[in-house]
Amino acid sequence: MAPCRTTPISPADAGGLVVSVSPPASAVGTAMLQRGGNAVDAAVAVAFALQVTWPSAGNIGGGGFMMVAPPRGKPVCIEYRETAPSAATPTMFKLGERRFGHKLVGVPGTVRGLARAHEQFGKLQWGEVVLPSVRLAEDGFALNAALVRSLNSALRNGADFPEFARVYGKPGGGTWRAGDRLVQPDLGRTLRSLVDQGADAFYRGAIADQIVAEMKSSQAGLISKADLANYRAKLRTPIHGTYRGHDLYTPPPPSSGGVALVQMLNLLETFDLRRRERWSAETMHLLIETMRRAFLDRARHLGDADFVELPKHLTTKEYARKLAASIDPHRATRSATLAKDIPLVDEPGETTHFSVIDREGMAVANTYTLEGGFGSKVVVRGAGFLLNNEMGDFNWQPGHTDTRGNIGTPANLIAPGKRMLSSMTPTLVLRDGQVVLVTGSPGGRTIINTVLQVVLNLIEFGMTGPEAVAAPRLHHQWLPDRVTFEAVEQPEFANRLQRLRAMGHTLNTSETTQGDAHTIWRDPKTKRYVGIVDQRMQ
Repeated sequence: MAPCRTTPISPADAGGLVVSVSPPASAVGTAMLQRGGNAVDAAVAVAFALQVTWPSAGNIGGGGFMMVAPPRGKPVCIEYRETAPSAATPTMFKLGERRFGHKLVGVPGTVRGLARAHEQFGKLQWGEVVLPSVRLAEDGFALNAALVRSLNSALRNGADFPEFARVYGKPGGGTWRAGDRLVQPDLGRTLRSLVDQGADAFYRGAIADQIVAEMKSSQAGLISKADLANYRAKLRTPIHGTYRGHDLYTPPPPSSGGVALVQMLNLLETFDLRRRERWSAETMHLLIETMRRAFLDRARHLGDADFVELPKHLTTKEYARKLAASIDPHRATRSATLAKDIPLVDEPGETTHFSVIDREGMAVANTYTLEGGFGSKVVVRGAGFLLNNEMGDFNWQPGHTDTRGNIGTPANLIAPGKRMLSSMTPTLVLRDGQVVLVTGSPGGRTIINTVLQVVLNLIEFGMTGPEAVAAPRLHHQWLPDRVTFEAVEQPEFANRLQRLRAMGHTLNTSETTQGDAHTIWRDPKTKRYVGIVDQRMQ
């Protein structure tokens, strides 16, 4: 199993808990709680701090989803996914086109989303929660080993982006080492303007002018000043599901995560999983077949609900029973045979999640992204922050779906102002009205299956929070028709994987790392919350 670091605490002990990939960012959030701020104040502060301390995914140039469970009342979703620029067209990309650069940038949503969350729920002043990120950028911070690896790898492949190399390269040249200090003065000025002028500085003021100038510096850039001024973050009703007496709240479209997660849990609830051993071939087979069907429905139906009509049956228990009946308990289903309505053509990211809970029991699950690691690789000149490459999350070729995983179904085709489909799945689990789990993960399409398995490990198989996060993870996404499994090379799984192959499953033969699920779990024995740092990315 992958290692985890844990912090047990009662929220009243120190104001609450913050769990993220970056220790300096988590410290910023904890300081907000200790100053009397609530979970949303802490979450907003962490999100801005991650722009400084985890630039491959932490961002003000991207977008995401924030789930909030207030102390009283129902959870809500603040959706701040990016949108396609007004000049975007359905056929503006070709398969095989490079996945970075100015053309890939969608209109960023993060700053509006964080401002909307703070306006709706925050207790502290806006400037108070943004200012710590200014200090981190201006004064610098010491790099840890994980960030050193991330920066050095990106710099080796960043020759086409001189501003990226200038902002993130080591002064004087050479490679970064753990303990070196990263100072970002341009970013400090940008963040300070957000302290002084609020989100409008980004969407209507000087920062907007810098973004538009960056777009115009390349013939491929599409974002206009009007695109930025017209962007809105949205307060949406979460997808709600139930599983074994628990309530789950998770984002609605344009996230596919909530629909797929609830659909899979509904389907698995029809089986008596508890009588099977967690790592038996039979259990893994049922998980794979469940994933296969949910990801097919994802491809078939899901997109921005403001542009496409979404079927209401996907998250019903009745539909789950129908899907369950289609699973052969002894044989794998070929993915292509499930989708005769989708013509198949012959064959020729990076995100971050953090969790927060405060002394009053308010919980936040936030997942946001630049899409690929370091997004588009485009740093806005003079502003010091990266832009996303989220246009890559649309379906690029209308009508072109192939067995390699390229999807061309209508629901997620490009249109001006449309939000691209996401897999981000920040999730809140409640029991009798009390938060018992706050979780989520990075990992592209694997995100949904990572969250699924954390939830199942806890509720279905009786694991503790640390055990649930550390356990090996598997993934299937309909197409390509193959299974990845983190422990595929570990001897103790050999017989079970041989059995899966005999059932007709195709398994990747090399180990992979899936997700990074920074989680908060309520220990039912001690009644204390436990912060769990998933160390897969450490």
